This record gives sequence, structure tokens and C-alpha cells, in this order.
Amino acid sequence: MSTVLKHATIYTGEDVITDGYLRFNEQIEAVGPMSEYRALPNDEVTFVNGKVIVPGFIDVHTHGGYSFDAMDGDADQINEMVNDMVKEGITTVFPTTMTQSTENINHAMSGIKAAAAKNPVIQGVHLEGPFIAAIYKGAQPEKYIKDPDVSLLDHWNELSGGLVKLITYAPEDDGAAKFEDYCLAHKIVPSVGHSNATRAQMLASRATHVTHLYNAQREFKHREPGVTGHAMLEDNMYAELICDGFHIVPDMIKLAYEQKGPERIELVTDSMRAKGMPEGISELGGQKVIVKDKQARLESGNLAGSVLRFDDAFRNIMSFTGCDIADAVQMASVNQAEEFGLTQKGTLEPGKDADLNVFDRALNLQTTYSLGRKFTTDETV
Repeated sequence: MSTVLKHATIYTGEDVITDGYLRFNEQIEAVGPMSEYRALPNDEVTFVNGKVIVPGFIDVHTHGGYSFDAMDGDADQINEMVNDMVKEGITTVFPTTMTQSTENINHAMSGIKAAAAKNPVIQGVHLEGPFIAAIYKGAQPEKYIKDPDVSLLDHWNELSGGLVKLITYAPEDDGAAKFEDYCLAHKIVPSVGHSNATRAQMLASRATHVTHLYNAQREFKHREPGVTGHAMLEDNMYAELICDGFHIVPDMIKLAYEQKGPERIELVTDSMRAKGMPEGISELGGQKVIVKDKQARLESGNLAGSVLRFDDAFRNIMSFTGCDIADAVQMASVNQAEEFGLTQKGTLEPGKDADLNVFDRALNLQTTYSLGRKFTTDETV
């Protein structure tokens, strides 16, 4: 039995089909205009009549949500967390760690590996820290910060089952060159973040990704471009944007969009365990977090990740920049699949995984299909 969605506006990630159909099981079997549709005996048809279908979202930077955190290291809880994330449109996720003790990161790596063995939504791990600069630690606990250590990275990559796909580090630190050698040899994308690197130091590094552009990094100034300026200037740099309106004001999101273009921006949530939970007191890396007015902050006032849903980020990037749905799809799905070699993800094409989101005409998320499995969005989760 194959599911067929008919009379939709379909953004494939490559083009737009204004009155189209999509046939899928676990993988996409056919997609095209209604003029090409031919019924098959095993079709289970749903008329979606003008609704909008886009590829499933790919979040390469999320610590947690729905009361759980990747650092908890509990495989069952991580799977429950990921299944809740699917309901906000995320069909591929990199659970993200943070600067913590070696033992705690060991535990997280083992837990994520066990979760990924059961849940194909997990396609990688983002190791954020502990190889960062204390001056831009943000919400990362300073006492656990370390210089780049190849042997430790190799140990964690092995514990994860080779799932580490992205690492946030400070390339100005001693030992960064050997660290980058290891990353490139093991297909781990080196991402500058929580870094005090100058433009000159960035030009000497091999980072091709910037973690949460603007946040927790040497700022863009008229005499020193810093990390932010380097990311803006270099065409090979992918830039993460947290589009909640708090981490970055809308005008600065628009500036990044106009400078980088949709081909080098990736939407992320950087969410923490309080996402999807009532406002109040939460926790991040053993630190008290206060969640109020859709913001998560340490007692010091520093932002501590976000409580951003990905479908909100998708709508916000259009609102903040004036971009269209096709460009938003590029930044929510296509770029991540291309950068990380997720060949079955990112676009709606025959043979690829049936990961897709169905929105109504007002762009309210209604249904997500992950590998063909249907999840109905619950805005209250």
C-alpha cells in the first residue's frame, strides 16, 4: 500500500509543482504534476487540495526538548525526545552535546549510539565543545573547557559508533591544526564556535561551518572582522542561524541572509530540554535555567539555548527576511543534506526517504511523514 497526496503545492527542494501529487511508502516512489498522475491499485489517496508540502527539516544543532537532553545519555529518553521533535517537522536530527566532564560526554555518546540503533531519524552527533574559548563560553561550563585533543575526540567518535558529523571548536587554540586533520580524515565538519579567533586565524583554519552565527564568537567590527565577519565574507562557510528573534534580532538575520544567500545558511533550533514544556525553572549542564517569554536564560542573564520549534524557525526566516518558501526550504533541509552527505534526505525525489511536512495555506504545520510514518502535529506538546 502506498500513500498518495494529491492536489498539493510541492516544494521539492529543486523546483515547485503548483498542482502536484506525491506517492510514497518508506521511500518516495513518484512526484509530479497532477497531469501526470495515474492511479495504481495499491494507492491510498488523500486529497490535500492546495496545502503546501516541503521536505522534512534537518536540525544539526539541538541539545534537547520535551523534558529530555542528549547529555542525559538515556537511549529510551533520547528516542522519546526525537519522536516529539518529529511533530515539529524535524525528520533528521544531530543530537548535540555540550562542554561537560569526560565521563558525562562518554555517557552521552554511548546513549546516542544506542538510540540511533533504534531510531533512523538520528543521523549524526554534533559535539559542541569542550574544545572552546572561555571568553566566549556562553552557557558552556568553563571548568570543563579543554584544548583540542585528538585522542579524546577519537575516543568519543568511537563511543558514538562513528556518528560524530559536526564539531564546534575554537580554531585559535593550540593543537587545532592536528585536530582539523583528524576531522577531515573522518568526515567530521569542523565548525568555529565559542571562539575568539581573529580573521587571520580563521583564514589559517579549515573550518567550513560556523556555529550559531553572531552568538558566542568574536564579533564583527570595523578594525577586526572576527569570526562573524569571516563567516560573512567566505563563500565556503555554512552559517547556522537561530531564528527565534532573541538570539539574533530580525534585522541582523536579514543582513546575514542578504550577505550569505540562502545557499549557505542553515536553520537550527539550538533547543534545550525546556522546549515544549511550561515556562519556569529548567536545567542545562547542571546550571539553573529560567524560561520566560519564550527565552531560556541562565541566572547570569546569558541565553542558554532556545525553546524554538523548527516550524517556527521556518516561518520566522520568511518573516524576518522576506524570502519565499523555496529559499526557506533551502535553509531548512537542502543545505544540511548537501553539507553532511545525507544523500537520502533534503529533497523530495523518487528513491529518497519519504521525509516530508504538510502545511496548510497559512503555513501551519499539520502533518509530518518520517520514512513514510505519519505524525500529526500537536502544538501543545
